[in-house]
Amino acid sequence: MDHKRIGIMYLLAVGLFFTVGILFAVTFRLELFSPGQQFFSNGVYNRLLTTHAVIMIFLFIIPGIPAIFGNFLLPIMIGANDVSFPRLNLMSWYLFMIGALIAVTSVIMGGPDTGWTFYVPYSALTEGRVVLPIIAVFILGWSSILTGLNFVTTVHRLRAPSMPWFKMPLFVWAIYATSWIQVIATPVVGITLLLVLMERFMGIGIFDPTKGGDPVLYQHLFWIYSHPAVYIMILPAMGVASEIIPVFCRKTIFGYKFIAASSIAIAAIGSLVWAHHMFTSGIADYARILFSLLTFLVAIPSAVKVFNWMATMYKGSIRMETPFILTVIFIILFAIGGFTGLTHGALSTDIHLHDTSYVVAHFHYTMLGGGGVMFFAALHYWFPLMSGKMYNKKVANLGVALFFIGFNMVYIPLFIAGMYGMPRRYATYLPEYTIWHRTSTIGSWFLASGLILMLVNILWAAKKGQKCAPNPWKGLTLEWTVPMPPPEFQFKDVPVVTHGPYEYATGASHE
Repeated sequence: MDHKRIGIMYLLAVGLFFTVGILFAVTFRLELFSPGQQFFSNGVYNRLLTTHAVIMIFLFIIPGIPAIFGNFLLPIMIGANDVSFPRLNLMSWYLFMIGALIAVTSVIMGGPDTGWTFYVPYSALTEGRVVLPIIAVFILGWSSILTGLNFVTTVHRLRAPSMPWFKMPLFVWAIYATSWIQVIATPVVGITLLLVLMERFMGIGIFDPTKGGDPVLYQHLFWIYSHPAVYIMILPAMGVASEIIPVFCRKTIFGYKFIAASSIAIAAIGSLVWAHHMFTSGIADYARILFSLLTFLVAIPSAVKVFNWMATMYKGSIRMETPFILTVIFIILFAIGGFTGLTHGALSTDIHLHDTSYVVAHFHYTMLGGGGVMFFAALHYWFPLMSGKMYNKKVANLGVALFFIGFNMVYIPLFIAGMYGMPRRYATYLPEYTIWHRTSTIGSWFLASGLILMLVNILWAAKKGQKCAPNPWKGLTLEWTVPMPPPEFQFKDVPVVTHGPYEYATGASHE
């Protein structure tokens, strides 16, 4: 029940599911290389697309950083030897694996064809295999809730006595804010999916308009969870960035308290903006105006973080190691995702861009360009601590370069095609979109090659890599004071924290 072993188990499982999700994406991108039917029928294409989305969202991006690095690092970073509820932590992993195996079983049996949102009335009426994926997501939700409860309690109860709130590492702040979202928002989607099952099997007209139900109600309930889930995906990534930047710039983080407070602000305001996914669904004009305003407001705490990261880099003694390069890429891609998101927050432009490939590109710039990139940044940053070994830095940087080139080749053309009116989730398209889809498909080969190269490099290093010196990055937070890899009980005595977590001399090298 050691929290570090559970973190490693999550890493192996999530890494496997991520690889499968990427292979699914490359597969259906091949179908889009040319207009017309190439390899699959429309039904098979929809199943591939839905399965890719379910895997990447529920089995990779949501659990990725919190379940892996939160489990492995959060207790160490606050001076504890484990989480508050070790057995509950192990139960969370079992629930995750049970949900994941049910989701995989649904794929073998044909897979869902509804999209990852399971919109009604289609999900209540389709003959596609949607029951098992819904059950899987419900179980995965329980895993998420229990993990969040564990982390919140651990932060409150097990911090070293000498570590007050504003001496906690910013990664801990991010995981803490994320955990509250997991606890508060996840039950909503669980109840909603249960209502869909009741409608399918019991004929209760909750969402079916022919029985007096309201399909727009489903959208409200789904997005009340799923937009906060976006911040479950991105807040931990921001926490990782706040750890990496001061270490590789050799500077105290700029505006520590503002970054910490902005994590809580993002979690709070981000829970109030769900209906910007529903501007074309027929909701009242005053509601659309209100949610548009809130959507623009949530950009403020995100901008605070980006400003403080850039200010930390200013005049820093920067070391261009792989984790820092990935963090810079994250800032670039996430900024593009944020700015393109403003067009969805504005009512007039959202009407034109809604349900086009522009939305697909925006979503991937924020999620894969945000949470996905920082997952790999965290992996490369803390891998020496977790394994005691060092990966091949040149191979890692080559993988990063291939990923960055491929990522932009995949999604910039989808922005352009979307502005011209290309719908999303279509298995074919008109000939005028061919150039954009072909460029995107070729880019997917570069993207997948870069990701696979990074993963293989890490696996090779874990098995045959050279041992590295203690604290290779010269970090100042508590996890770098324990042996590499950490033993089962990393602290024989309760550590004493005498200073803030990032107190580098400004602009000076720390040795």
